[in-house]
Amino acid sequence: MRTIVRTLHLSIALVAAVVVVILGVTGSIMAFEPELDHAIHRGLWHVEPQGSQLFLEDLVAKAAEHYPGEQATGAWVAEAPDLAARVLLPGKTVFVNPYNGEVIGLGAGNPDILAKIHQLHLRLLWLSHPDAGRKIVGWMDIAMLFLVLSGLYLWWPLRRTTIVWNASRRRRWLGVHAVTGIGVFGFLLLLGVTGAAIAFESAEDLAYRVTRSAPAPRPAHVVTPLLTGRISLDRAMAIARAAVPGATPFQISIPKPDGTYAIRARFPEDLTPGGRSRVEVDQYTGEVVFAESSRAGPAGTRAVILNRAIHTGDVFGMPSRILMSLASALTVVMATSGLLTWWYRTRASK
Repeated sequence: MRTIVRTLHLSIALVAAVVVVILGVTGSIMAFEPELDHAIHRGLWHVEPQGSQLFLEDLVAKAAEHYPGEQATGAWVAEAPDLAARVLLPGKTVFVNPYNGEVIGLGAGNPDILAKIHQLHLRLLWLSHPDAGRKIVGWMDIAMLFLVLSGLYLWWPLRRTTIVWNASRRRRWLGVHAVTGIGVFGFLLLLGVTGAAIAFESAEDLAYRVTRSAPAPRPAHVVTPLLTGRISLDRAMAIARAAVPGATPFQISIPKPDGTYAIRARFPEDLTPGGRSRVEVDQYTGEVVFAESSRAGPAGTRAVILNRAIHTGDVFGMPSRILMSLASALTVVMATSGLLTWWYRTRASK
């Protein structure tokens, strides 16, 4: 049995190693994606606090004045006193000083390095067939799960916890492989399970079945334009704040005349960049059409949210992000040491 497991472990590792390393390296970078974005594009993000911030409606108007004839489709509030607000126009993101409305500049028109790393991690940059790329990533997560579990099985009889540096090169690299593997075993197990759950849509359906819940129903709603025009963005954000008490709205999508405002919000414990609470507001009447709290949503929805937060390391904030990033990066050590162990073993047998 042990020989069969070792053969399968080696065979799958040789096939999956490159992709698993790509996922590990990109995942370790993505754990700090917001911070890296702020650092790389500091000139766009950073502002000097100057007192009271302008209304979001005024910031959108300032951006529209700078690019006449273009209709804003969304906006983000400044999420810290020293950060810019953003306005989304067709094909461009405009960074705006929230204190005086000055247009700072434009975000990258084409995907920048961080966006490419993100897509490489999600779907191997196979943008022409995104679903296929995502499924390949999911199967590689499953392959990693097998490698982690079979590696534990192979490690168990001898339970190596130290590296003998004066041993042969094969034994030395085997020690590195074994010690690193057992050290990050739990983290790689979490990354594999949660990553596969994100990659396959069927996992979301399973979450609802296991929790005996269903997605929150979205009631039918017809938006009827009024002569008084739409309510302001700031009013819509205030309505969203009241609809999900305790959550802070930070992003709003501006609809076409027959649509609703779509607003994202987050509670203090929601440490994900995108926020997991959602509100839809009739742009004319201010009626709350739909509201879902990450605290009180259906059990299946909360399970999906928790799964993603565990995978990204956002679940406990910076400490868990550091741990998940380090575990992801150590897949390079795992793959390299495993391949070198195999290489030196192959040469010794000749």
